[in-house]
Amino acid sequence: MSWTVRLALVMASLVVAGTVGLGASGYVLFTRAAEDPVTAVDAIIVLGGEHDGREEYGLDLARSGVADTVVLSDPYNSRDRRMAAWCASGTATLTVLCPAPVPSTTRGEAIVTQRLAQQYGWSRVMVISWRYHLPRARYIFGQCFSGEVTMRAVPRSYAFSLADWEYTYLYQVAGFVKARAQGTCTDVSQRSLR
Repeated sequence: MSWTVRLALVMASLVVAGTVGLGASGYVLFTRAAEDPVTAVDAIIVLGGEHDGREEYGLDLARSGVADTVVLSDPYNSRDRRMAAWCASGTATLTVLCPAPVPSTTRGEAIVTQRLAQQYGWSRVMVISWRYHLPRARYIFGQCFSGEVTMRAVPRSYAFSLADWEYTYLYQVAGFVKARAQGTCTDVSQRSLR
């Protein structure tokens, strides 16, 4: 067997091993990510992503008494009629806030949450996102939010192919690396309050 064929086999083996390793660890870390029990909080923070039931879930939890404030992250197009309807759904007993995060990322959403918490005196929030996003969102909120965070998954299933899951896992890992490199949000959140 030639040297180039051996090298190609070794490289192919490494790619297969890496793909299987990422898939197995991603399944445990992201697809099966733990969520916290529902508890009373000062505000429910619904992260942006897609209109997959997350907004309704956050509003339903608030209406059931979990919180009297829901923050719907609004990085969407201003012509998004569903978002406009949810943002206008506040009542005398339920406040609905719809800030646009800057930057339009989980980090931006955590910075907005910290700013709102300081403004309204919140110490406990519930964050709602995709189940596979919960570990990274928890990490980022830990960097940027000074209070207690409860993480809840959007109650839905995901009809992803194996390739979609591999991409999702890789994206989440890259997001962790980026969040680690960015560090805490202390300086950013303090500047945004001035």
